[in-house]
Amino acid sequence: MTQTERITFLASKEFKKWLQAEAKKSGMSISEMIRLRCESGSSEDEIDLKALAHEVKEAAIRANKALDEGLKEADRVINKIRRDRELRKKSPK
Repeated sequence: MTQTERITFLASKEFKKWLQAEAKKSGMSISEMIRLRCESGSSEDEIDLKALAHEVKEAAIRANKALDEGLKEADRVINKIRRDRELRKKSPK
Protein backbone atom coordinates (compact mmCIF):
# COMPACT_ATOMS: atom_id res chain seq x y z
CA MET A 1 0.00 0.00 0.00
CA THR A 2 1.24 3.46 -0.81
CA GLN A 3 2.32 5.56 2.11
CA THR A 4 0.27 8.72 2.41
CA GLU A 5 1.09 12.14 3.75
CA ARG A 6 -1.12 14.95 4.95
CA ILE A 7 -1.25 18.13 2.89
CA THR A 8 -2.76 21.24 4.42
CA PHE A 9 -3.52 24.42 2.52
CA LEU A 10 -5.41 27.61 3.18
CA ALA A 11 -8.51 28.56 1.22
CA SER A 12 -11.33 31.03 1.46
CA LYS A 13 -14.64 29.96 3.00
CA GLU A 14 -16.23 30.22 -0.43
CA PHE A 15 -13.63 27.93 -2.01
CA LYS A 16 -14.02 25.41 0.80
CA LYS A 17 -17.80 25.43 0.32
CA TRP A 18 -17.28 24.96 -3.41
CA LEU A 19 -14.94 22.02 -2.79
CA GLN A 20 -17.48 20.45 -0.43
CA ALA A 21 -20.30 20.92 -2.93
CA GLU A 22 -18.27 19.51 -5.83
CA ALA A 23 -17.18 16.51 -3.78
CA LYS A 24 -20.73 15.81 -2.64
CA LYS A 25 -22.01 16.19 -6.20
CA SER A 26 -19.34 13.72 -7.34
CA GLY A 27 -20.17 11.26 -4.56
CA MET A 28 -16.74 11.31 -2.97
CA SER A 29 -14.72 12.99 -0.27
CA ILE A 30 -12.85 16.22 -0.90
CA SER A 31 -9.56 14.31 -0.71
CA GLU A 32 -10.73 11.72 -3.24
CA MET A 33 -11.93 14.42 -5.61
CA ILE A 34 -8.69 16.39 -5.43
CA ARG A 35 -6.58 13.22 -5.91
CA LEU A 36 -8.71 12.09 -8.85
CA ARG A 37 -8.57 15.45 -10.57
CA CYS A 38 -4.85 16.00 -9.96
CA GLU A 39 -3.48 12.49 -10.49
CA SER A 40 -5.45 11.41 -13.51
CA GLY A 41 -6.34 14.75 -14.99
CA SER A 42 -9.91 13.48 -15.10
CA SER A 43 -12.28 15.38 -17.27
CA GLU A 44 -15.54 16.78 -16.00
CA ASP A 45 -17.31 13.97 -17.90
CA GLU A 46 -15.36 11.31 -16.01
CA ILE A 47 -16.10 12.97 -12.70
CA ASP A 48 -19.77 13.34 -13.62
CA LEU A 49 -19.87 9.67 -14.64
CA LYS A 50 -18.43 8.60 -11.28
CA ALA A 51 -21.01 10.74 -9.49
CA LEU A 52 -23.78 9.24 -11.62
CA ALA A 53 -22.57 5.71 -10.85
CA HIS A 54 -22.66 6.58 -7.15
CA GLU A 55 -26.23 7.90 -7.48
CA VAL A 56 -27.32 4.75 -9.35
CA LYS A 57 -25.81 2.57 -6.63
CA GLU A 58 -27.64 4.52 -3.91
CA ALA A 59 -30.91 4.40 -5.89
CA ALA A 60 -30.58 0.63 -6.30
CA ILE A 61 -30.12 0.22 -2.56
CA ARG A 62 -33.25 2.31 -1.90
CA ALA A 63 -35.20 0.41 -4.56
CA ASN A 64 -34.24 -2.96 -3.07
CA LYS A 65 -35.30 -1.79 0.37
CA ALA A 66 -38.64 -0.55 -0.98
CA LEU A 67 -39.21 -3.85 -2.81
CA ASP A 68 -38.43 -5.85 0.32
CA GLU A 69 -40.87 -3.74 2.34
CA GLY A 70 -43.53 -4.15 -0.37
CA LEU A 71 -43.09 -7.92 -0.42
CA LYS A 72 -43.38 -8.11 3.37
CA GLU A 73 -46.59 -6.06 3.25
CA ALA A 74 -47.98 -8.26 0.46
CA ASP A 75 -47.22 -11.36 2.55
CA ARG A 76 -49.04 -9.84 5.54
CA VAL A 77 -52.11 -9.07 3.42
CA ILE A 78 -52.14 -12.53 1.81
CA ASN A 79 -51.85 -14.21 5.21
CA LYS A 80 -54.72 -12.09 6.58
CA ILE A 81 -56.90 -13.00 3.58
CA ARG A 82 -56.13 -16.70 4.14
CA ARG A 83 -56.96 -16.45 7.86
CA ASP A 84 -60.22 -14.64 7.11
CA ARG A 85 -61.14 -17.25 4.49
CA GLU A 86 -60.48 -20.07 6.98
CA LEU A 87 -62.62 -18.33 9.60
CA ARG A 88 -65.48 -17.96 7.12
CA LYS A 89 -65.24 -21.65 6.20
CA LYS A 90 -65.41 -22.66 9.88
CA SER A 91 -68.25 -20.34 10.89
CA PRO A 92 -71.81 -21.67 10.57
CA LYS A 93 -73.95 -20.12 7.86
